[in-house]
Amino acid sequence: MNKTCLECNEKIVGREDKKFCSDGCRNSYNNKINKDSTNYMRNVNNKLRKNYRILAEANPEGKTKITKTKLLSKGFDFEYFTNILNTNTGNTYYFVYDEGYRNLEDDYILLVQKEY
Repeated sequence: MNKTCLECNEKIVGREDKKFCSDGCRNSYNNKINKDSTNYMRNVNNKLRKNYRILAEANPEGKTKITKTKLLSKGFDFEYFTNILNTNTGNTYYFVYDEGYRNLEDDYILLVQKEY
């Protein structure tokens, strides 16, 4: 039985269950399948990553205050976060994975870190 590579359609030599002619073709094929399906998804993931880096860098101690203006100047985008936590006391925290923030008065933001 003659099998051909799923990526380049070249003849495959070797094991019976082999699907690719080389590691390069296997990698290329899997990269095409596993890449973000749209530019939108890739862009959202990039914004989340950037927001996470900004929060982590600004909050090395696990809890601190910063101005909203300062976060915006670093490129933080308040539209992108991964989850919301509403506390029993009525406070709302926005999280990017384990780095979070809560709006305070006078343009201040409280930065927090989830503890596991």
